[in-house]
Amino acid sequence: MTGTQSVIHVVDDDKSFRHAVARLLQATGYQVAHYDSGDHLLANLPGSGPGCILLDMRMSGLSGLELQDRLSKLNSILPIVFLTGYGSIPTSVQAIKAGAEDFLSKPVSKHTLLEAVERALVRYHERRHQRDRLDHLRTLVSALTLREREVFSLVVRGKLNKQIAHELGTSERTIKAHRHAVMEKLKVQSLAEAVSIAERLGLLTPPG
Repeated sequence: MTGTQSVIHVVDDDKSFRHAVARLLQATGYQVAHYDSGDHLLANLPGSGPGCILLDMRMSGLSGLELQDRLSKLNSILPIVFLTGYGSIPTSVQAIKAGAEDFLSKPVSKHTLLEAVERALVRYHERRHQRDRLDHLRTLVSALTLREREVFSLVVRGKLNKQIAHELGTSERTIKAHRHAVMEKLKVQSLAEAVSIAERLGLLTPPG
């Protein structure tokens, strides 16, 4: 995978380390943006282009884990690779559970670092594809009328046309027409596909 279109965001309060990593990545063909703190990155949030974040664990201000949490709440899809000289099993487990791509201890070899970056960029493209797909599905659902959304909601919960007609106070024939319109607008051929869309968009309330 070429790095020419990817930006690696290096967040570390150690200036010499930050610049050394930047030189290595730039020599490999990546674009690099570097930040001396988590607050610095939050004040200059990366765009939606491909990349990943190389993040120190202990910094002045926000810690690496705190920045990871903030980025998660901002729905960032940039994978995070932790780089730390103060790693421990509990912190690494916490970081990975929270979605970090990798957890590396300083000093890190060139080979290990570049492999981690490559894996992170693969993950970025997977996440971007998933987000784009969900955005597309949301656009399809948003094209439904209010009544079509009501019908869609009941259909994907397994209700029969007769039951839906009774619940909405209309005729079964009308429900069939709405159901047909829903399937066309969602570009699906089967009930299973419609249910899959509802599940992916979180529209089905999980059983209590």
